[in-house]
Amino acid sequence: MAGRRRASGTRVVVAVCLLLIGLVGCGGRPATDSARAEVQSLLDRRATAVLDRDETAYLRTGARGWFGNLRAMPLADWSYRLTGLRRTGDIAVADAELRYRVRGYDRAPVRAGRTLRLDLDAGGHWYVQSDKPAKGSAEQLWDQGEVAAVRGQDSLVLGVGQSATQLRSYARLADHAVPAVAQAWGTEWARHVVVLVPGSLSDMAGLLGAPESSYRGIAAVTTGETGAPAGAPADRIILNPDAYGVLGDTGKQVVLTHETTHVATRTHTTAATPLWLSEGYADWIGYLGSGRSPSQAAPELRRAVAEGRVPGSLPLDADFGFAGDATELAQAYEGGWMACRMIADRWGEVRLAEFYRAVGGHERRAGAVEGAMKDVLGTSLEDFTAQWREYLRAQLG
Repeated sequence: MAGRRRASGTRVVVAVCLLLIGLVGCGGRPATDSARAEVQSLLDRRATAVLDRDETAYLRTGARGWFGNLRAMPLADWSYRLTGLRRTGDIAVADAELRYRVRGYDRAPVRAGRTLRLDLDAGGHWYVQSDKPAKGSAEQLWDQGEVAAVRGQDSLVLGVGQSATQLRSYARLADHAVPAVAQAWGTEWARHVVVLVPGSLSDMAGLLGAPESSYRGIAAVTTGETGAPAGAPADRIILNPDAYGVLGDTGKQVVLTHETTHVATRTHTTAATPLWLSEGYADWIGYLGSGRSPSQAAPELRRAVAEGRVPGSLPLDADFGFAGDATELAQAYEGGWMACRMIADRWGEVRLAEFYRAVGGHERRAGAVEGAMKDVLGTSLEDFTAQWREYLRAQLG
């Protein structure tokens, strides 16, 4: 099923330029140490008010803004670190790194770049006029509206513009996905997920800091730092309400289980892991128990095989690009799934998980798949590819 891809890597806020601006005062006078200290103190009070749900204290620091949108979010930590300050008279622009943690889910803080516009009041005290995503930084869910929260057994679903009934249905799907993934992959991961449901495709793109066109027709993505230690911030599964909402019950479950697999395998998914393996393995777990046959789950590849166009090699990373041909994208996902399915059929499900871990354990891409195939599967890439092509003919012909 085309429509799921991991957004790998961490959205890192590059503060070097901002810091230089704060020091040289480009676009305003250089901020004095006292002004920086005053603004940091202001941000500290603002953060404390957010954590304490103290609207009165919050309003003493500036405009109400999105304060009310956070009521339902279970926050464990919230803090700002001032990285730059530019002042022109009684007006200033502060660049800050926001760090926050969702209680019960984030083992380390999520970091986000913010730009705050400040004014001096009549008493000479700074107050916040606005607090928005920094240029180049993604929006946060509360930037888009009031957040509603539904807790499941193994999930937290946060949404904007969604009914409670809809969010509860997503929590049930997530609660089914978590144990299904744990049974196939193992239990050495957090075994809970955070699902974000924005109000529209445009809002989804805002959460990802990317153009809307990049995710049209994509049901969901998972963000997080691949290869990161277990103590890294929790991944976020972000649903596209337009594409995900039109799927049937089975399709919704497959997608959410696929994305949950990315959460579980994150620490073993590295630069050495090709997309055919990471996406194929996520699809393999996603389709377990769905009752979907290869012909049903891989229609584009089935059509190609029927026409005598059996792929000559395993899908390349470039084949998974969203901007390319939709049919080729579907075939890439289907080809990766069939490769993982073949490993499970011929070598066993345990060996498939071992192979995944072995590939990710290499320091670089070159030789990673070949080495893992030799060590875990006892075969070569050339022989594996030949078996995979024959498997496609047998299963889809």
